[in-house]
Amino acid sequence: MELLLAHPAIKAFMCGAFSGTCSTLLFQPLDLVKTRLQTLQNNMQPGSGRVGMMRVFLNVVRTERLLGLWKGVSPSFMRTIPGVGLYFSTYCSLKQHFFQEKNPGALGAVLLGGGARTVAGVLMLPVTVIKTRYECGRYRYASVTGALRSVCRTEGPAALYSGLMATLLRDVPFSGIYVMFYSQMKTNLPNELSVSAFAPLANFSCGVLAGVSASLITQPADVVKTLVQVNPRLSTVDAVRYIYVEHGLEGFLRGALPRSLRRTMMAAMAWTVYEQMMAYLGLKS
Repeated sequence: MELLLAHPAIKAFMCGAFSGTCSTLLFQPLDLVKTRLQTLQNNMQPGSGRVGMMRVFLNVVRTERLLGLWKGVSPSFMRTIPGVGLYFSTYCSLKQHFFQEKNPGALGAVLLGGGARTVAGVLMLPVTVIKTRYECGRYRYASVTGALRSVCRTEGPAALYSGLMATLLRDVPFSGIYVMFYSQMKTNLPNELSVSAFAPLANFSCGVLAGVSASLITQPADVVKTLVQVNPRLSTVDAVRYIYVEHGLEGFLRGALPRSLRRTMMAAMAWTVYEQMMAYLGLKS
């Protein structure tokens, strides 16, 4: 009852946090495989052979058992639950303030998605850094809190914001492009379908199509971000130069398949659950 009486931004935060919990739990293995794949391939010498998604997946299961695929789920929860909540509450607040009763156009959707992601991304970056370090397998951290203490002690608190520029260059365009495609596709759905029992499936389908497009466009920034966070002495420009010199343009697409699967499915599920919950609470999303 208290939730129903809460401010719309608080409702949006709670709906977003719940949707983030569901999507993170289901798709954490894809995130771990993506991080391992990018870390391994960025440290391989050219001509030493190709490491594929299935090879990394099977190696994790063989050496760390099935539950090893959920390594890093704790920092993922620490990042995603408040992060998705912040994203949707910021999105809701910006939409109510700037667009009120009208639906944003394509440019407005890009600005809404990008603005909401900027706020959430900056606030949650330290958790993202620890999560990436913990998952990559290069560092032998005993726990998430141990990783945090080690980074702060050996590299200083500033290391928690390593990869900020690369993260924003990846996440802000992704969110803006995603919201633009998603909102435009939803606008073109028949009204009968939007209010029928198939509305969640229709929303999810729109989310999948939007997610694939946004993931592929922003994949190079994700490769750079991972390399900078695993090697904090590298600047964003140095990381771009290193990837190009060592691996060519192909290097910027490392980990594209697991990331596209994860980002697409997580975003589609998060938006579908968010929209259904907001509708249940009597609010426009």
